[in-house]
Amino acid sequence: MRSIEQLELKGKRVFVRVDFNVPLDRNRRITDDNRIRMALPTLRYVLDQGGVLVLASHAGRPKGEPNPEFSLRPVAERLSELLERPVILAPDCIGPETLSLVQNTKPGDVLLLENLRFHKGETRDDPEFARELARSCDVYVNDAFGVSHRAHASVSAMAALFQEKGAGFLMSRELEAFHRTMTHPERPFLAVVGGAKVSDKLGALENLFRTVDKMIIGGAMANTFLKALGNDLGKSLVEEHLVGKAGELMGLACGQKKPLYLPVDAVAGMELKTDTPIRVVPVQEIPRDHMILDIGPASTQLFIEALEGVKTILWNGPMGAFELEPFSKGTYALVDAVARSGALTVIGGGDTGLAVHRSGKQDRFSFVSTGGGAFLELLEGKTLPGVAALES
Repeated sequence: MRSIEQLELKGKRVFVRVDFNVPLDRNRRITDDNRIRMALPTLRYVLDQGGVLVLASHAGRPKGEPNPEFSLRPVAERLSELLERPVILAPDCIGPETLSLVQNTKPGDVLLLENLRFHKGETRDDPEFARELARSCDVYVNDAFGVSHRAHASVSAMAALFQEKGAGFLMSRELEAFHRTMTHPERPFLAVVGGAKVSDKLGALENLFRTVDKMIIGGAMANTFLKALGNDLGKSLVEEHLVGKAGELMGLACGQKKPLYLPVDAVAGMELKTDTPIRVVPVQEIPRDHMILDIGPASTQLFIEALEGVKTILWNGPMGAFELEPFSKGTYALVDAVARSGALTVIGGGDTGLAVHRSGKQDRFSFVSTGGGAFLELLEGKTLPGVAALES
């Protein structure tokens, strides 16, 4: 796979797939522009090399139909501010008017195509839609790691149409950080895995157990492991069909003499609401009408102590329902501890990345991935369609 620095860009129209699916408030103002900022090195490099930027992204789930609610106009306005130059928003991502705009660009121009998902061909990996996107472009660059686990037209089918293609700086950094962590980690290597369901991360857990020296499991997914140890967890989320598998994974850790840390206490409530009364109780004493919503203070201290002396930390998945303040303490305490650890720290995007950014401590981590689902598929040992398309 070539990097953007190995491509000839001068005077070329460079199609760059980016991930500008940023959150908006009710007034359609961007609330977090991190995904736009992360792509800036690639975009500036194309412009500095004398290329034309033709940018493409999706936003939300417009279900294959044009919908002003999902327009990329707020992105175009913010990108113009960040690049300090005009950004033209095309009326569509394909069609005669958009093609005319592409053909009339000159070096230094920035053209942002309208939402790719206004067409069903994007999510269907439709080769004809890919050909329409590629018309009049000379070079293809994928800098959208966060969507590269999806075999969509702008990620997969389109790349096959170009001889000149490669990875943007963000994509290269994402893959480098992952492979450095998983292939040649400085040891001891600890993984922190959280989130809601074991089923979402079963493949990642199995793959990680073969690589790490020790592991912390938190979040609602820890409930299934706690149930395998014989605990009655009240109304807590438990994947009953995976209790046996959780027991097998614990047995695997024991057989390999790899420490596995589970919560010993929990913040429990009757409902997932900010005003629900909460109790801090040992995991063996969850009331029948309560559910686990965060790790408790003893678990937090246990997990922080487990970080001592490690050289590499990989973290994917929060410790509780951190979006609600009463259940955020465990996740943010761990954010603080990992930031202070002095280890190589790689955060696996998604909710964990969101928690890190909300903490304001993102600069104290070695790398915060922009892709939750893509990062998880790499953890499972899979090849991402967007990466495979650049290698072919």
